[in-house]
Amino acid sequence: MAGPVLEMRSIVKTFPGVKALSDVTLTVHQGEVHAICGENGAGKSTLMKVLSGVHPHGSYAGDILFEGEVCRFGDIRASEQRGIVIIHQELALVPYLSLAENIFLGNEHATRGVINWRDTLRHAGEVLRRVGLDDHPETRVADIGVGKQQLVEIAKALSKKVKLLILDEPTAALNDEDSGKLLDLILELKQQGITSIIISHKLNEIARVADSVTILRDGRSIETLDVKAAETTEERIISGMVGRDLDHRFPERTPHTPEAGAAPALEIRDWTVRHPIDRDRKVVDNVSLNVRRGEIVGIAGLMGAGRTELAMSVFGRTYGRYAGGTVLRDGREIRTKTVPEAVGHGIAYVTEDRKHYGLNLIDTIGRNISLSALSKVSRRGIVDEHEERQVAEGYRTSMNIKAPTVFEQVGRLSGGNQQKVVLSKWIFAGPEVLILDEPTRGIDVGAKYEIYTVIDQLAAQGKAVVFISSELPELLGMCDRIYTMSAGRLTGEVSRAEATQEELMRRMTKAGQDDKNKEVAR
Repeated sequence: MAGPVLEMRSIVKTFPGVKALSDVTLTVHQGEVHAICGENGAGKSTLMKVLSGVHPHGSYAGDILFEGEVCRFGDIRASEQRGIVIIHQELALVPYLSLAENIFLGNEHATRGVINWRDTLRHAGEVLRRVGLDDHPETRVADIGVGKQQLVEIAKALSKKVKLLILDEPTAALNDEDSGKLLDLILELKQQGITSIIISHKLNEIARVADSVTILRDGRSIETLDVKAAETTEERIISGMVGRDLDHRFPERTPHTPEAGAAPALEIRDWTVRHPIDRDRKVVDNVSLNVRRGEIVGIAGLMGAGRTELAMSVFGRTYGRYAGGTVLRDGREIRTKTVPEAVGHGIAYVTEDRKHYGLNLIDTIGRNISLSALSKVSRRGIVDEHEERQVAEGYRTSMNIKAPTVFEQVGRLSGGNQQKVVLSKWIFAGPEVLILDEPTRGIDVGAKYEIYTVIDQLAAQGKAVVFISSELPELLGMCDRIYTMSAGRLTGEVSRAEATQEELMRRMTKAGQDDKNKEVAR
């Protein structure tokens, strides 16, 4: 193997209150495809942002050596000038500009401020053909699918004379066919002498294209393995990714025993949803699952698995294009085409993005809590402010929301207290089914325990709870059953007694599923 083209030594990156990277070391050899894997939050993307200058020199500790020279990148442009180009999971393309304009955006073929469009179109056509696209360079990005957009990003990197290409979850938003084309292209670029780093949760992709894999866990580099070596099995990689102690505390919970013959509180059958822009891509593919009263049922999946898309599409079809399936409450089919319909049938959804979709940050605690059920504190269309305040005070006390009064602006609260306000808001609506999407994301351990306790109490009251989380210990500590998803499909169902981190990760990293698993919840 050729010598190192990149060495990252003892990298430490800290955000306020969080050490994202702790003494991470990474060595990538010339001409190889080097994979980086780890659970969500392991530090993979942060490490690559340090390398590419998104986090500039001075904001981290440690050294970066590229082609034998110490590099101190002040911004992303500085790293690109050395030939290091990163393609983020969220594509950085302007939809209403042409392919050519996107490829050379910020790197225009211009003389004295005047763009040479003939050269621009010619060079754009060359790099587009190099990545296997025959679309005309003047085609708008908005008029091509997500798979082709990913290839345009790579064409954009090639136009910058890339030496080290970093791809962050490049296939997360792609179907199997587009994923295969992209992986083939990475191997073609390897033959052309381009070194690549690929961040991926999909172990089958790592086995297909990577030469080496570095495992990160909790912001630390655990080990680097030769992918082709006999001892580098899927189980070995999974063990490295999840092999930490369970360091979170959970309320004591007696596993739920379903009432004999009772219909599920919520049942989803053959639910299929297409991407809102790319209509050919299914983001939720024929998913069936159920949850009974008093039960906490988890949904596990890696980024891009379709968990949030499933929840949002069921809750008033607030994501994607409905393509089929039914929702049942207590054995009866219901309509959930709009949010009011879903709420009217006793379904509540606590979003993973509380700041954008869960709260009005410039309004008070009291107003936020009452928003989900204004009719309960209104008379003839006029809000009874005294009753609204009493309701909010009750939740401030019972949920231990740390604020002097209910007139405190929600945007001034900590993340944990904001999350308690979101939960209070939906509990006040009186739902029978709660869909909780990453309910403890970004909050401290103490607040997590309080929220776990509230969730456990709701289940004890007979509510049905769907618990979506990226933290496997959280799912293992809270749930009676856990469904796993990958690439929009259900890949299994595991009972509390059978569930382990390794078993969940194995099912979450499946590329697809067989017909039997499709029917797992029927």
